[in-house]
Amino acid sequence: MRLAGLLLATVLSWATPALAQDSGPHGLRTGEEAAPWEAVGRLDIGGKGFCTGALIAPDLVLTAAHCLYDHGTGAPVEAARIEFRAGFRNGWSAGTRMARRAMPHPGYRFDPSAGAAESRNDLALVELDQPIGTAEVHPFETAAEVTTGAEVSVVSYAVGRSEAPALENACGVLGQERGVFVLTCDVDFGSSGAPIFQMDGSIARIVSVVSAKGQLGGRRVALGTSLTQPLAELRAAFEAAAAALPPPVRTLAGGERGETGARFVRVGGDLTGEPALPR
Repeated sequence: MRLAGLLLATVLSWATPALAQDSGPHGLRTGEEAAPWEAVGRLDIGGKGFCTGALIAPDLVLTAAHCLYDHGTGAPVEAARIEFRAGFRNGWSAGTRMARRAMPHPGYRFDPSAGAAESRNDLALVELDQPIGTAEVHPFETAAEVTTGAEVSVVSYAVGRSEAPALENACGVLGQERGVFVLTCDVDFGSSGAPIFQMDGSIARIVSVVSAKGQLGGRRVALGTSLTQPLAELRAAFEAAAAALPPPVRTLAGGERGETGARFVRVGGDLTGEPALPR
């Protein structure tokens, strides 16, 4: 697949109807519906915004790197001002913990003006101050990346549905280049860091993480970060820094804009070897 002319669009209008593709997110509002997904939670960032994350260990959350930054100043948000609410639904949580430390991928550079290629290393790990060890919460495994044409699912929070997670089944993988997936999933602000799952029967494994939302040929798409190499690199850096104190960071001050969530990206070009997407 080839993605040419990757551009960041700071503002995109989503008022126009989407092309028919998937059924869209379905709110998980009952305990029965939400039970398999309790390890997905809302990450509240400095009291100013939120992202989505998922447990891959009882005390370790996988999310998007850009969630850890103040989008107004570019400064990191202090880990102690990040809170994870596992399975958060209508005021209830299977477990709420503060972050002890948080680390973006060592190759990630926060740059709001960057294009879609920045999604390649848009991964972060958040270590919680205490594990979440309830019987209802089972951390997810990760798996090798998926191929073009595969079906995936996303569980996320977003603006307009911040009080309960939503599940979107059967998104399509349109293609992948340089560690960035393009998917038909419907994401919005707050969906950043949301786990992208591939199902193996009843077993859900994380194969990617939502980095941005955008358009490809006039069609709504989501960008996801490959886990294959970047996650191994991030884990190695995280473990190497385990005994080190976190560097001084700037917390969000009152009145500052700290909105975090899916970025807007316009993806130009066609998928090599495949028909052009409708314009």
